Amino acid sequence: MIKKILVGIDTSEHSRNAQAYAFHLARRLGASLIGLHVVDIVSIEGSFFHDISGSLGLEPYLDFSSKMREVLTARGRSVLEDFAAAAKRENVAAETVLEMGVVANQICERAKSADLVMIGHRGVNERFSAGLLGSTAEAVARKCPRPLFIAPMKFREIARPVLAYDGSERASRAMRAAAEVASGLGVALTVVTVARDPKLGERTLDEARKYFEPYTPSAEFKLLAGHANEEIIKFLKERDADLLFIGAYGHSRIIEMVLGSTTEFVLRNSPCPVFLSR
Repeated sequence: MIKKILVGIDTSEHSRNAQAYAFHLARRLGASLIGLHVVDIVSIEGSFFHDISGSLGLEPYLDFSSKMREVLTARGRSVLEDFAAAAKRENVAAETVLEMGVVANQICERAKSADLVMIGHRGVNERFSAGLLGSTAEAVARKCPRPLFIAPMKFREIARPVLAYDGSERASRAMRAAAEVASGLGVALTVVTVARDPKLGERTLDEARKYFEPYTPSAEFKLLAGHANEEIIKFLKERDADLLFIGAYGHSRIIEMVLGSTTEFVLRNSPCPVFLSR
């Protein structure tokens, strides 16, 4: 059951949309929120500022770091105050937490006290970085001990969710989360399986059909052929899906540190939010 949702808060547009999704789910699922802002220690003590202080001949570097810490902490408090005010307007129970450290590490540590973690694709410090997934989001996706919801730039109410199911244990956990969320939102879910062997694919879909029999609205089931990563993205675009549930690993998982090729490709290329279960 999703009753406590942790939301990563900063001043980026992605974060604001993660908050919008958090309010949307919290209202419909009867959950409460934890708004977490992390003062990024790398921004204060990273090599960038060491280089600047050295080139400018600044002896009191520690004083420079202290002032940066004060500025970033004050900004964090302001951001959390705005979040708390928005939660009150949305009539959603919320608490706020301000911490300092490496952003991804602090999110994953605080995640232990939540049922779901929600973050944006990118944070405020990653707007100009290369790739489609920010470094913090990628690090959290790899290490987070709880299900993770990664929000894109634009908010859309969830009406056409899709579950990618391959029969693995983590896909089964994604299936349970998808059933709870879709039922709570009152929307129909589409379950897709990608398989080169049609018989194997149908057996996998039959497992999902049996699981979803008691749930309403009724789910729809689709068998796709081809490479899983490409077919899932293609289906999401064709269906104009607004949320994807997927397991952190598929059958091809080799080592625990790697998300899995399909999962990682989908995270980087999905046109909609991704709900990642592990």
